[in-house]
Amino acid sequence: MRGREPGDGPLRRPCGPGDTVQVPGAEFSVTTCLPDLTTAGLLQAPEGQFTDRTDWITLHAPGTTNPSGVPGLQVDGYFPDSSTFNTTHGWDHDSQFVVRIPDDWNGSLVVAGAPGVRKQYACDFLFSDFVVARGFAYACTDKGNNGPDFYRDGDRPGDAVAEWHERVTQLTIAARGALGERFGRPPQRTYLAGISNGGYLVRWQLENRPELYDGGVDWEGTLFTPDGPNLFTYLPTAVRYTLGLATAEDMYAAGFARGSEPLWPYHQSFYWGVTQKTYRAGFDPEFDPACPGASAGASLPEIFAPCPSDAAYDAWFADPRSQPVHEALGRISLTGAIGKPLLTLHGTLDTLLPIGLHGDVYTRMITDAQRADMHRYYRIEGGNHVDSLMHLDPEHLRPMLPCFRTAFDALTAWVEDGEEPPPSGTVPRPAGNGATDPALLDTCSLRPES
Repeated sequence: MRGREPGDGPLRRPCGPGDTVQVPGAEFSVTTCLPDLTTAGLLQAPEGQFTDRTDWITLHAPGTTNPSGVPGLQVDGYFPDSSTFNTTHGWDHDSQFVVRIPDDWNGSLVVAGAPGVRKQYACDFLFSDFVVARGFAYACTDKGNNGPDFYRDGDRPGDAVAEWHERVTQLTIAARGALGERFGRPPQRTYLAGISNGGYLVRWQLENRPELYDGGVDWEGTLFTPDGPNLFTYLPTAVRYTLGLATAEDMYAAGFARGSEPLWPYHQSFYWGVTQKTYRAGFDPEFDPACPGASAGASLPEIFAPCPSDAAYDAWFADPRSQPVHEALGRISLTGAIGKPLLTLHGTLDTLLPIGLHGDVYTRMITDAQRADMHRYYRIEGGNHVDSLMHLDPEHLRPMLPCFRTAFDALTAWVEDGEEPPPSGTVPRPAGNGATDPALLDTCSLRPES
């Protein structure tokens, strides 16, 4: 079992009803001894008490199987914060977190930040089930603000995203302290895992706080750069397409992959418009005060629909007068200068964060920063941004979760045993139905094309 140095011996401490774990810096927390820390067990408790199915059910492919039967402690709580977007548990308090500590702890910790604008339980099925079954402790944060109005947090443009960094760092230090109290010593290893905005946070932490971690897996992380590529250099084209003002050829020229067309109607309805307007509101609140972001809509269709003004935002972003926006982005942007091992996965059919504008570019940034020896990059043929969309094109799509699991095991073997991961490259899609074939739902080899 990975996570312990030779000679450490077993770290077993069965939990009891009276156990309490102090999370350093938390304003409030509650500890519960549970018979099963995985989603299969957590869903047996009253709804919303220990997980939130609505926050993770849309992130994995139907038919995916996960381990279960992992007893241990769960700690739910929050750190001091002034914003109140997160209403989970009726706390109306942001910077909520969850920490899970299996009775049979392997001596290591996995930390995650929620993807998108989701909350602290968003990665329960993707990450938590898998790692706690292997003995890892697990911790995840809501990043300090969440929901489609997250951009309203903070005083300056970019503050809402900048807080994400602080909250992941804060939880990492606190979870290490909590484990030290529980077992008499801190974790031997600390890893990061993240998808989408969570993948961005894996990158940022390894660039800026590498001393806290031993490595990370970045699953389709968002790329923020001051001048592009970034969300603002291609999403306006998607907005124009949604409004009937752009063609498919315009979409390809903007960076969307040929072959991703079956995914476009879904993204028109649920991703492109709301993503462009909420992030534009976060970094450029004065651009269109009449359409500030998700608050411009009262119903779900209105919230997800684009602001018509965003169709021209890429032209404004290229205008010298938008320099304050570039400066705000610069405060939270990536450099590629990672300080610990990183494995990156990105699907070739990602239709929210196109691979050519995110994964490919970040890999070049790492090379330019002379850190390529610490990085592996796997372009997953047929992968898209959300595994639950397999049904939209089952003959060409494949789920990414099995590839994450393989990558995580490869990372721990690299860090702990010196076993080199497979070389970077494009991982071919096996033949089969991505929505039903066990060979695609349950397994993934990271061996690239020869």
